[in-house]
Amino acid sequence: MKSILPRLKPLIRWVILGASVFFLVGILRQNWRNVTSLHLDGAGWACLAIALGITLSAHICAGWVWSQTLRRDFQQLVDSGQIIQAYLQTNIAKYLPGNIWHYYGRINAATAAGASLEAATVTVLLEPLLMAAAALLVGLSANQTVIAYGTVGLWLQWLGLVSVLLAIHPRAINPVIAYLSRLKQKTARSSENTLSVRLLHYPVLPLLGGLGFLLLRGGGFLITFWAIAPFNIGQVPLLLSGFSLSWLIGLLVPGAPGGIGVFEATAIALLSHDFQAGLLLGVVALYRLVSVTSEAMGAGLAWLDEQMNH
Repeated sequence: MKSILPRLKPLIRWVILGASVFFLVGILRQNWRNVTSLHLDGAGWACLAIALGITLSAHICAGWVWSQTLRRDFQQLVDSGQIIQAYLQTNIAKYLPGNIWHYYGRINAATAAGASLEAATVTVLLEPLLMAAAALLVGLSANQTVIAYGTVGLWLQWLGLVSVLLAIHPRAINPVIAYLSRLKQKTARSSENTLSVRLLHYPVLPLLGGLGFLLLRGGGFLITFWAIAPFNIGQVPLLLSGFSLSWLIGLLVPGAPGGIGVFEATAIALLSHDFQAGLLLGVVALYRLVSVTSEAMGAGLAWLDEQMNH
């Protein structure tokens, strides 16, 4: 069984990607006229520029949250600016096949900045959990899962939130750190048996930072939506909820680097009860362009800043 699973992983990746693309192509074929009728005027382009800036600020916020998690929660003497630069530079690597290279790059960058291997590894693994909790909290702002999938979807959402909140508790995190510490000692053939780092309290501030990241990303999505079609203020919780849950599914589903295809398909499925599929297809396509552009800009600006400081 163990020898079969590694062979199936690439196949599963392509099946997920293929199913997402097939779904999007079907939506495009059914709503081609509606999609081609969409257009951007001067105000629309201005909205996209604002959405780009907000999305870029979301990534900077996430890098800052990571730096503060290392410094305050794990007592690592690292430079915040250097950690934020590393976050922005490695962020674009999530689009590489495997969807793990940005995590690998961040661990290397954090250890190079002075963090211990245990702290670097745990904080990198902690980030998606914090983001998942934030996405579920925002998702609960409007009962979008109830609209789309009934009360079962809502209960699953609450179950996921409680599970993640328990998973980031020090009683769950510290055994992972202890295991990594023992593994490091075995590898180094060291006789030391001391625990280098430890999470002393519940990571409330990193969780709030993850919530800020999701709200900024959601704000970029809302402004991108507004660039194509205005919406009522009462629909904001609905759109934020649909965006957050779609972003979370794109984060969790394996085989979709950067959530490409999965995020778009999920957003259309969740929001199609309230908006035309053709409109949604145009919005998610534009938002993907805004998102990737902001990540590329962040990586480029971080590299430029690094070169100027050296």
